[in-house]
Formats: sequence, structure tokens, C-alpha cells
Amino acid sequence: MKLVLMGTNGFVVPIFDAVKNAGHEIIAVFTRAPKPAGRRQIMTPSPVDAWARENGLPVYTNINDYNFSPDMICVVSYGVILRDKVLSSAPCVNIHPSALPKYRGPSPIRTAIWNGDEKSAVCLMDVGPELDAGDVHMCREFEIGENDTNTDVEGKVSEIGAQMLVEYLHDPERYPGAPQSGVPTYTHKFTGADEIIDWTRGARDIHNQVRALGAGRTKINGMDVKILETKIDPTGALQIVRLQPAGKKPMDWKSFINGLHGAEIKFN
Repeated sequence: MKLVLMGTNGFVVPIFDAVKNAGHEIIAVFTRAPKPAGRRQIMTPSPVDAWARENGLPVYTNINDYNFSPDMICVVSYGVILRDKVLSSAPCVNIHPSALPKYRGPSPIRTAIWNGDEKSAVCLMDVGPELDAGDVHMCREFEIGENDTNTDVEGKVSEIGAQMLVEYLHDPERYPGAPQSGVPTYTHKFTGADEIIDWTRGARDIHNQVRALGAGRTKINGMDVKILETKIDPTGALQIVRLQPAGKKPMDWKSFINGLHGAEIKFN
């Protein structure tokens, strides 16, 4: 089958790799343009861009360059709204990491973790003009552990999504689409403001915040600190496992405490 692949984030790479290894002809890969990264703000291509070039596949970073007639378009975490020029050229399917119509929009994985969900799903759905509203061809549930981070869940989605997409492309007629049922809910794009910890919230809420976003920001004894890892102890209290004071390397909580030389700990 002749395919156009569209995706950006790192967890997409194993999915596209599985599709490539299944023997399909990939005629183009679309991804987001390079972005500045790191302290030096070096322009860095997306993980999908790097994967495509390593495999000798043609890469495009502007959707306006689309001019293809594939058998199928496969989209996973692309981050670009597709218009009629693309959608009219071939059937278009998307791997979406939630139990649709729950958590439509840009951040279904982070939102599920933030909300403390114990289960989620991966759906393979049609792409249409309305956001994440297309018919669903396949849907498979998975569990979210109480300490799973966004990276952990992306790994699960990557594995399940690869299996689903390879199966579907092998015989699309075996998996007819069905309309979504239920009341839709929508996610928003998280920003740096969402990382700020409100210590009046419950321990589990803060734990979910840190594992969803990869860090929570706060001040301890007046120092800017990123909380990198937490856990909930058997009594239900929050424990800080790893953190990073501004300008310093990540460290465990004990090392940080030792550096305070017995000073009273104040969170603000």
C-alpha cells in the first residue's frame, strides 16, 4: 500500500517504523518544522524528521507542499489541522490516545494522567474536518499505573498503536468504522503556568501534576526548584523523590535537604 505518514513526536517513531517494516511503500513523511531546543536554542528537527531521513524517506515540513495521491494517509501526533486538499486525496486515519469521544484535542495523555485516570485507550479513527470526531475502526484499552509518567504512557501507546495500525493496513475492510458514542470532552494545551505547584491541593493531585507534565515548579526556602519525581507513601502523603534547584543538576531529596544544613523547609 502507498502511504503518506504524518507525525512529529518521539513516541510516533516506533509506530511508523512498524508500518515501514510491514512492507508498505512510504511515498512521503510530513512533520513539523525544526524548532529551537536547549539552552543554546539550536534549531532541531523533530524525531519523526530524523527517523525519515535516516531511512531515506522524503520529508516535508510544510503541509502546503502536499501534492500526493496515496492509498492511505496515516496521522499520529502531527499537530497540524488537515484541510480538504489533504483529506480529499485519500482515506485518512489517525491514532488517538484516548477512549473517544473522551479527551479530544491536543493533550489526551497528559490530561488522563493529570486527572488520575487508571485506564485509557488507543483509538484508530478516521480524520475529518471536525476535531477528533471521525468514525472509530479499532479501540484498545490499557492501564495507567499510579506512578506512570507521560513518557511511560507514551511508550504504551506507541506499542499498542503500532500493532493496531499494522493490523488495520493489512486488511482495512476487516475493521469498518463506527460513529463515536457518548458526550465529547476536550483537552487543552498545557503551558508553563500549569507546572506551578499549588501546595493547597491534595497530595495525589500534585503527584498527578508532576508525572503528567514531567516537572512541577515551586520555591523552597526562596529558591526556584523543579520537582521532577514524586510518590505517594502508604499513609497518603506526598514524597519528593527528585528535584532540580535552578542552575544545578537534578538530585535526590536527601541530597537537597543535606544542602540546607538543618534550615527549616518552607514551600512557597
